[in-house]
Amino acid sequence: MKRILTGITPSGYPHLGNYIGAIKPSLDLLDEKCESFLFIADLHAVIKVSDPSRLAELSNAIAIAWLASGLDPNKTSFYRQSDVPEITELAWLLSCITEKGLLNRAHAYKAAVDQNNESGKKEIDEGISLGLFSYPLLMASDILTPNATHVPVGKDQQQHLEITRDIAEKFNNKYGKFFNVPEAVIQNEKTVLGTDGRKMSKSYNNIIPLLSTEKELKKSVMKIVTNSQEPGEKKEWKNNTLFSIYSSFASDEKQEEMKNFFKDGIGWGDAKQKVFEELNLMLSPIREKFIEHSNNKKHIEEILKSGAEKVRAQTVPILKEVKKLVGINAL
Repeated sequence: MKRILTGITPSGYPHLGNYIGAIKPSLDLLDEKCESFLFIADLHAVIKVSDPSRLAELSNAIAIAWLASGLDPNKTSFYRQSDVPEITELAWLLSCITEKGLLNRAHAYKAAVDQNNESGKKEIDEGISLGLFSYPLLMASDILTPNATHVPVGKDQQQHLEITRDIAEKFNNKYGKFFNVPEAVIQNEKTVLGTDGRKMSKSYNNIIPLLSTEKELKKSVMKIVTNSQEPGEKKEWKNNTLFSIYSSFASDEKQEEMKNFFKDGIGWGDAKQKVFEELNLMLSPIREKFIEHSNNKKHIEEILKSGAEKVRAQTVPILKEVKKLVGINAL
């Protein structure tokens, strides 16, 4: 049976790009023919989020966003990374067989080093935390602790899965075949553009929020960049930020309708109003469920704790076996 694992780092509030690129595809993968593990990667988030109250707030918001989007905790193990201590314990054991050179090649670390070199810093590792450097190692432990077989990844995470596969194979070669060597489930990840035409990202301040009020949602849609064409002038839908965002969630039928509006010279204000109405129609049920869940934080905590207990029923014996293999046994 497939054991599918997905983690979400609570480093920012969820937006439309998160929903289209990660939340919905991951939920679509869940079925009765597999075991699934879905976790809030709060330990990873500490690398970027240093404010304790903000980290707790973001972790809670991400958990509620997934539940509001349709995640059924009865069909998957939904848990918080920090509630499964076997993950960090395994990370240390794996670090003892993982060569530093393997982690040196990780994209995030190389990018940080390049930035230091470009800025003329004498020490190439200045400002780079051990957490950032060993991020792929903790990710490997996330995957191997429940012994997952398949991991949905986008292009930016593909290298990390390859590192996990290398670590699993090295452990198996050294101590005997134990870990599954996980396979990538390559997601046809849609690049959802932000309001300024770049990839939607909190760091660019160009997001369309997933869980905002209707008023805030409309305000963000109205910020989408357009050109100076007047109403009545034919407009091109290709390479158009407004249409690109619309096409990320609208049906084929609605997209064809919008193309015709563009051809007929719809005004930008009217086009944005139609984008808002269609997006609001899609997000309204999620917004309503989010508000419902937000008013019952105790229930969210119970769901995450219950999920962790369900996972630990598997990870505790797995780690016990790993410790035996490496020679850590009770006398």
